[in-house]
Formats: sequence, structure tokens, C-alpha cells
Amino acid sequence: MPNRLIHETSPYLRQHAHNPVDWYPWGEEAFRKAQEEDKPIFLSIGYAACHWCHVMERESFEDPEIAAILNRYFVPVKVDREERPDVDHIYMTAVQVMTGQGGWPLSVFLTPDGVPFYGGTYFPPTDRYGLPSFRRVLLSIAQAWQSQRERLLAGGKEVVERLAQLTAFQTEGDLTPALLENAFHALAREFDDYNGGFGTAPKFPQPMNLDLLLRIWRRFALDRALIMVERTLDHMARGGIYDQIGGGFHRYSVDAMWLVPHFEKMLYDNALIPRVYLHAWQITHNPDYRRIVEETLAYVLREMQHPEGGFYSTQDADSEGEEGRFYLWTPDEIDAVLPQDLAHVVKTYYNVQPGGNFEGRNILHVPQPPDVVAAQLGLTLDELTHALQEARHQLYTARAQRVWPERDEKIIAAWNGMMIATLAEAGRVLQNSVYVEAARRGMTFLLQHLRRDENRLWHTWKDGIAKIPAYLDDYAHCVDALLRLYEATFDEQWLNNAWELAEVLVDLFRDPDTGLFYDTGRDHEQLIVRPRDLFDNAYPSGNAIAADVLWRLGVLLDEPRFRTHAEDILRRAGGAMQRMPTGLGHMLSVLDMYLGPMYEVVLVAGKEPQATESLFQAAFQPYQPNKVVVTLFPDTSPSLKERPLLQHKSPLNGHATAYVCQGYACQAPTTDPDELIRQLTG
Repeated sequence: MPNRLIHETSPYLRQHAHNPVDWYPWGEEAFRKAQEEDKPIFLSIGYAACHWCHVMERESFEDPEIAAILNRYFVPVKVDREERPDVDHIYMTAVQVMTGQGGWPLSVFLTPDGVPFYGGTYFPPTDRYGLPSFRRVLLSIAQAWQSQRERLLAGGKEVVERLAQLTAFQTEGDLTPALLENAFHALAREFDDYNGGFGTAPKFPQPMNLDLLLRIWRRFALDRALIMVERTLDHMARGGIYDQIGGGFHRYSVDAMWLVPHFEKMLYDNALIPRVYLHAWQITHNPDYRRIVEETLAYVLREMQHPEGGFYSTQDADSEGEEGRFYLWTPDEIDAVLPQDLAHVVKTYYNVQPGGNFEGRNILHVPQPPDVVAAQLGLTLDELTHALQEARHQLYTARAQRVWPERDEKIIAAWNGMMIATLAEAGRVLQNSVYVEAARRGMTFLLQHLRRDENRLWHTWKDGIAKIPAYLDDYAHCVDALLRLYEATFDEQWLNNAWELAEVLVDLFRDPDTGLFYDTGRDHEQLIVRPRDLFDNAYPSGNAIAADVLWRLGVLLDEPRFRTHAEDILRRAGGAMQRMPTGLGHMLSVLDMYLGPMYEVVLVAGKEPQATESLFQAAFQPYQPNKVVVTLFPDTSPSLKERPLLQHKSPLNGHATAYVCQGYACQAPTTDPDELIRQLTG
């Protein structure tokens, strides 16, 4: 018989619906049962694409003896971290406080009122890896709950006090360019000069820090900053972390060389990483960077898009019970798909060996530059490129006949906001209408299915059901997406929607005492602490994105209140940016924008549509991240025309005209796209 998780929409929770464990979803029923029966709660947190979550399920949660212990002594609660990032953040931080480390699956023991008193991550079914068996942990905790409860409760109280301290953030500091210089030196110290990226193994892409380095390069003319980004992007694009056949990035690399990934693919990675490649292409015009953007977005649109326009969350690491099986190749498998000459090219280019480089098979990667391989094969670079394009098409078709990894098809507002923003920006910069239309459909889906009364949002949607009040990063990333979509289409409805959601964001999440924003809104469930964070994780912190969009909206619409809110966040984060800059990459990018110069660009339509579009497009060709763009058409609404930035702006002699301003003081208007680019970069 299935347990209660059968009634959930989360694919991760439903994966556990047939365990012999008497799972409860997070909620009042589980806590009431724990209080009535005087049992501790065993809280297990994971996500659908998590390899070790699957391992612990097979080893422990499907074991009848372990399940019997759990059911007898505990109230077992299962949480999808992607559905409840607030619960995950609180209890992950608690485990890190208790043990010094964290990860998924997360295993935490709570009192009936939610206070954590013991925790860890993966526990094996028998003593191994230097870890106690899960069975032994369960029995020890059950015994301690009966005989040493006061000690457990005292320890839990200390953890909660520590959690409260961690959300206080008494870290004000001066906002000066020195913070950006300090961040550069901190990142340079951690940089891997040989492989790119930061630190050793495991190695994460860190797109927020890479984007920050591009801003530092621009502000200080530091060539070293650009070299660090290029080396990282080059090695990632040639490594196993990048799906060489289907496009898109896996979560992270377990080694320092980007070769062996954890094979899950996350929507947020494939939104944020190609954005860095796009910005690097604007600077360098390296065709490989554009190719990575286009291949990654093609993957998302092909494999991760709901028919109505929203974007799914993840693809699993495992298939056929093995991690990465879907993506691996043997020489014989390649020979069976490709003609002999083409197979030789592929095996040489991707270094395919009989013994493999991962559990007897090969992760495709590119250990040598393409021009070197072309010379080895006696081909021109164009001939090699053409051969690889044909081979990839055939290999993808063959791979599609394999058992696919499972896909988590819930649609998360924040992650969709990231994806829509990237599609909109790439569509405008690369002049690709397919991307712009995909962004438009994605945002239409969000506003139709995840918007509720009074412009409030839901966090997640699946199978027609939207639930869980949206979090700070849901609102902030959706506002960001709306602003990017406005710049891609200059359809005023998107700007109006951005304004409306920003008002709700401030109302629900801002702490008037500190000026910082909480991760949960006033309408959200009360937990043991109200979570709040300044630090980036796999994607930017909610406070950083909130500061970003409020500053841009405040400048664009000349709304001092929004600019003040953004500045308050930056000032409260000043001390943290000084002490721990590598953890606040996006906040430091917002600081760069705040320090200026900030460009306000007004584009006024002319009588000739083609000339108007050429001028408008020129505003997005150079790498100029510190700008806002607004357009003036004959049918622009009176309320927008009344904004100070748009007043007294008109087309010169009926021609499309650009006004480039700083602090609302404008340079001479121009009708020449080249002059517009000069004004934005001079």
C-alpha cells in the first residue's frame, strides 16, 4: 500500500510513496502526531535528481527492518528541498552548525515542535565510509530520546539560538570600489590557473563570480580578470561537465579538471551559465562562446519546456540504476552508430578509449584544442567542425533510444524567472526571435498559472496544481525576467507587471528594522526562525536579486523609494562583502551597478521600422551591464511618458533617436547606431 506521499505532486516525494516507511509530507498532521505520541521527527530532505538520495532510498528506506524502526520510534517526514527551500535552508544550516558539513540527502532529527537536535547527511545501511550505520543511528537516537532528553533539548536550544544569530547580519560597511578590488584578489587567490574555476575538487561553475569578474575587468581594465573567466569557460566547454552531444551543463565536477560530473542537469545552471558565456561573447566575440549559448538554450527548449511554455526543474543523474549511464559511450557503441571515418574523428576528438574514463565507459570531453586535433587528423578546422556537427546529430539520435533519466516536471517560479531572463537577453543580443518568443511564452505561463490574487505568486506548479506561497527569490527573479522581457520586446505590459510585482516584493519581504529582506513573506508558514540570507549558493541570494531589480526599476522609473531599498540591502551587506566576497558575487555585481556610472538609455521610435530596430539593437551589442533601457513609441502610455527620463524626448527629424543619460543628464541625441555604441562604451 502506498503511504501519504502518493497524494503529493512533487516527483521526489512520489518516488518514496511506495517505501515501507510511513512517510508524512511536511505539515501540521506530522507535527501533531509527534506531539500526541511523544516521538521525535525524522526529517529527510532531498530532490529528484540527487544520486545519493536514490542510494539511501534503495539501501535504507526500502529496507523493511529499517522502515520498521523508523515507524516505531519516529514520525518520518519527507521534504523536497526544491518545494520548500525555507525548510531546507533552516535545517541544512542547523546540520552545518552541528557537524561542520552538509549535503543531500539531509537527515535531521527534530523535537515535536521542530527544533533540530541531531543531524547528518547520507547514512549507509551498515558501518562503512567511517560513518555509523543508519540502523545504529536510529536506535541510538530513540534510546537517547527516552533516557537523555534534557541533553538533547538543551543542544537543540543552542542550535536555534545560533540560527537566530546567523540571520541578524550586523555587517554594515562602506560601499566603495575597494570592495570590488578586494573581491578580485580573493577570487584570484582561489583561482585554478591550469584548469580554470576556483578551488580544487569538487568544482562548481560559480556563474555569479564569473559575471562579477567581467564587471571588474570592465571597471578596472584588469586583463587578469578576463583571462580567469576565459580560461574557466574554455575548460568547462571542453569538459565532461558539458554535455558534448546534447548541450547543457551538469551540476558540478567531482574532480578539478571538469571531467567527471555529477550528471544531474538543473534548470538554474542552464539559465545562469550560458548568461556568462553570452556576456563573454559580447566582449571577445569568441564563436565558441556563442555556440555554447546556442547549444545550451537549444537543449532547454528541446528537453525542458512544458508544452504551454513553462520550464521543468531537473533531469536525474541516474538511468537504468547507474549514475550517468545515459551520457556514457564505449568505442563499440560509437562504431555501431557512425561510419568508420566519422567514428575515428569522434573517438580522436573526444578521447574515447577502450577502458573508458568512468566505470569502464567514456565521458566525452575535449582534452586538446580543436585546431590541434584537426592537424592530427589531416583536416581543416572547418572540415573538423562540419564532421563533428554531423556526428553529434547521429549520436544524439542514437542516444535518444536509450532509457532516459527521469525528469522532475514541477515548475518553480524563481528558476523559470532565471531561464526567461536568459532567453530574453540572449534573444535581444543575438537577434534570435525564437528565444524571445520562448521567453514570452514562459512568462505568460507563469502569470497565468502561478499568479494568484493581489499579484501574489505561488512557488511551484505541477499537473494543474499551484501551491506554496512564493519566496523572495521567486518574486525577485520574476521581476528580473519581466525587465529583460521588456527590453527584448519593448512591450509595456511587461514593465507594468515588473512594477506591480516589485511593490508586492517590498510589502511581503522587507524588514523595516534592518532594510534587509526575509526569504519568506508575511503570508508564509512560521518556522523556528524566519530565514534570511545574503550569500549566493547555486544561484544568487534573494537579497542580491532584490537589490538588483529594485535599483534598476528605481533608476528606470525615477522611483527613489526603490533605490533606497536597494541601497539599504547593499549597506547591510557591506561587512560581509568585505570579509567573504567569494560568497557574495551577485551582491558585488549590484554594488558595481550602484557605484556607477549607470547609463539610462531612451530609445525613441522613428518613422522607419527597420532603422528604428537597427538603432534599438545597437543598445544591446556592447557589453554594458550597468544600463537600463526604455522606449518611447507614439502609443506609449501617458503614465510612462510622464516619467522624468522620458520627458522632452522626441525623434530627430522623424528618425529613430537614442538619448544616453547618466543621472538623467543626457549626451547629445543620436540617430547613428555606431555613435550610440560609442556613447555606451566611451
